Amino acid sequence: MRRLAHRCSLALAGCCLAWLLGGCAAGAVGAGQSGKAELATASDQSAAQKRAAIRLQLAVGYYEQGQLEVALDEIKQALQAEPDLADAYGVRALIYMGMGQTGLAEDNFLRALKLAPQQADLSNNYGYFLCQNGRAAEAFAHFDAALRNPAYATPGQAYNNAGACSLKSRDNAGAERYLLLALKATPDAPATNANLARVYYERRDYARAGLFIARLTKLAKLESLTADVLWLGIKVQHHLGDAGAEASMVTQLRRHHSASPEYAAYQRGAFDE
Repeated sequence: MRRLAHRCSLALAGCCLAWLLGGCAAGAVGAGQSGKAELATASDQSAAQKRAAIRLQLAVGYYEQGQLEVALDEIKQALQAEPDLADAYGVRALIYMGMGQTGLAEDNFLRALKLAPQQADLSNNYGYFLCQNGRAAEAFAHFDAALRNPAYATPGQAYNNAGACSLKSRDNAGAERYLLLALKATPDAPATNANLARVYYERRDYARAGLFIARLTKLAKLESLTADVLWLGIKVQHHLGDAGAEASMVTQLRRHHSASPEYAAYQRGAFDE
């Protein structure tokens, strides 16, 4: 689930791309016939801002391809052109997360939030970072800050991350509450359906867990699922007595994750651990 969630945590990168297209350049320039300032667009960017935008776009592309060192170098060049670009610090935080550089990731998240404290995507991603690093109590304040922002375009991501964080904290009721809101916001998000299956599996409500596993398998290919999600699906189908569905997931677990702890658990028949 963790890797699946991480792949779904690119909201900040999406905002960066919007900025590159001029969507985040909401400053004012000039004055129209009414005397009121006009909204800034991409054509109003300075040469330095355009250089930063290009480098930032490249960094996001390399990050999404897993070329983290190349992405990091592009961010450095973006910040040389525009030192106070909050999105660049936010993307650099994600890059450092991918590298396992926790201290550097947090430094960049904090710098980004200082420059753009109202940016919901930054708050969501920082909350995710905190939860992944055992600081769930701090994380919820940032998820909630993102969700309070009426301009937040993708609240389903923050609801899902808050739900996953609640699961890590063994707060099943809180997880269900956040995840049902995530489902309402983005019904077709694989991570949300997987997380809800886990909520109901932990509650031993195997029928409802099976419903969300079934939804998940319609939304994502079995071979794309992480080992922990496949193992969850196997356990759910095992309890439901659906041998065919269980066998299909076992095949994918063995084929793609044969060295995983989840496959080892399957081999020893640890369906109730």
